[in-house]
Amino acid sequence: MKLHKMLNLKTMVFLGLSLSMQASFAQSTNKLPAPTVDGIEFPAGYQDWKLISVTNRDDNKTLRAVLGNDAAIKAIEEGKTNPWPDGAALGKIVWKKEKDPHWPTADVPGKFVHAEFMFKDSKKWADTHGWGWARWVGMEQKPFADAKGSAHASCIACHTPVKNQDWVFHKPALLPSRLP
Repeated sequence: MKLHKMLNLKTMVFLGLSLSMQASFAQSTNKLPAPTVDGIEFPAGYQDWKLISVTNRDDNKTLRAVLGNDAAIKAIEEGKTNPWPDGAALGKIVWKKEKDPHWPTADVPGKFVHAEFMFKDSKKWADTHGWGWARWVGMEQKPFADAKGSAHASCIACHTPVKNQDWVFHKPALLPSRLP
């Protein structure tokens, strides 16, 4: 399978540590955030999903880790991501970026912004291109949007440039094969 980018090992390690810290925070609160106004449940345990890619957005000064559930990882391994299969779920964890005080040329995650997700179910979400779109904002993980369909509309508007990639921006980053 051809992939577009090689992740920097330091970035992967740092994002892994950041996700672990976020997982600890989520476990310490021991209560799932409320579902979205569209009835999408918060994906318990998403912190255990596998890393697919990372992004750095200069326009809004954020760093993002893109994660996938087991169905998404299987689809990647089988090269079946356009379209993604039903059951695949993708998550994007977003932080404001800041400079590392010990390494001034490095950007690191700062304030947590939000966690957003795409859940593939071609029948349930037929009206929204086969995806259920959801976002939970801030450390308190408040559901984004307060009007039915508004989160879907917002996400679809942003993802329209990649509708020919089954509405998904990021392709999996290249990683070396696991060694025995």
